[in-house]
Amino acid sequence: MRRFPTYTPLLLGALALAACGGEAMEEAAPSEMDVAAGDELSCYLARGTMAEAQDRPSPLRQTELSVGGSSGLLCYGAPSARGREIMGGLLVFGQLERIGANEPTTIHLSGPATVGDVGLDAGSYSIYAIPGPDEWQFFVNSNWERWGIPIDETVRSTELGSFTATPEEMDEFVETLQYGFEPAADGSGGEVLLEWESTRVRFPVEPAG
Repeated sequence: MRRFPTYTPLLLGALALAACGGEAMEEAAPSEMDVAAGDELSCYLARGTMAEAQDRPSPLRQTELSVGGSSGLLCYGAPSARGREIMGGLLVFGQLERIGANEPTTIHLSGPATVGDVGLDAGSYSIYAIPGPDEWQFFVNSNWERWGIPIDETVRSTELGSFTATPEEMDEFVETLQYGFEPAADGSGGEVLLEWESTRVRFPVEPAG
C-alpha cells in the first residue's frame, strides 16, 4: 500500500468531481455493486480492480493516517479542475456534496478514533460535506459500501454525526483534489487536509478518549 507525502500535492492523475445534484460524474454508477474483497484498511471498490481504478478519469487515491497506536486509511476519487470554478461552482455552497469522485470518500480505522468531534469505533465510514465560503459541515456515515451519489434520505438515515471546519485561502493553486495528513507533534493523531483550487480545509483525527 503506497503512502503519499503529506501536505504536498499528489502528483498523480487528472479527473472531474461530481456533486450531489450537480454535474454528472465522468464515471457512471454501476447497475450492480461488485464489492471488492479486502481487509478493513483496503480501499473499497464498487467495480473493477485497483489497477483499473488508477486509470479512471478521476483515479482512486489513498492517504495513510496515524492515530496514536493505530492506523487509518482515507480513500477518495481525485477529480481535477480543468479550467472550471470549483468552490461555489462545481462544489455548490450550501448543498450536500460528495468530496471526491466515484465511490464515496471513505475513512478506514484500525482502532477507535475521533474524526472532527465524532467518536468512532474501529471500522469503515463514508464522509461527505456541505461546503460554504466561511464554514464547511462534514458528515460521517456508517454506509460506505455504495456509489458516492445520490446522498439521499436512505443514505442520510445512517449518519453518525457531524462537525464543522473553517476553510483557508491558499496562495498556491491545486489542480487536482488531494487529501494529506499532517501528524501532531506528539504523535497522538493529526489533521486531515483537503486541498483543491485555492482552498484548504482541515479536520482533526485523534485517538478516542
